[in-house]
Amino acid sequence: MQAFVTVELAKSYRLLNHGPTVLVSSAHAGKQNVMAAAWAMPLDFDPPKVLVVVDKATHTRELMEASGEFVLNVPCRAQAEQVLTAGSCSGKEVDKFAVSGLTALPGEAVAAPHVDGCIAYLECRIISEPHNQQQYDLFIGEVLAAKADADVWHDGHWQFDGHDDKRSLHYIAGGNFFSIGEQFSVSADKSAD
Repeated sequence: MQAFVTVELAKSYRLLNHGPTVLVSSAHAGKQNVMAAAWAMPLDFDPPKVLVVVDKATHTRELMEASGEFVLNVPCRAQAEQVLTAGSCSGKEVDKFAVSGLTALPGEAVAAPHVDGCIAYLECRIISEPHNQQQYDLFIGEVLAAKADADVWHDGHWQFDGHDDKRSLHYIAGGNFFSIGEQFSVSADKSAD
């Protein structure tokens, strides 16, 4: 079983700061759905907030708007085929969890599910901004809870060495992904203005 560590909310933005593709999950009135999204990012630190673009035509959005909640799940390289499947069919027509082979797990702070096997979860409450939501399909979420896989999250940072199958996914287009590469550190020149 995958072990998770609680991520300090003030540092939860680091779960998305490297720009991974995410799975957005939502639930309302006994229905649930999941979709792939490449346009998600951190927005603020305190309280922590995220942005995600979710098209008007999606079932995930219907459930998000009805419940006021969603989860950003950070999938890994081992899930690439499932992520592509979840992003290639409509939840209005099929059970996307069943079709993609993904498994829903109960959320902790929201009713929307986690996606089993993902390397991080950010449970969010929608901050209502009707103009942005209608005009730009842009949702702001306040992060209520965040967890990351203990194998690849240490000391407040991603550390993927030795866990290639758990490297985060980054979608390009046409079924093409890349996974996060080698981590390295540098120091800033303190004399630069």
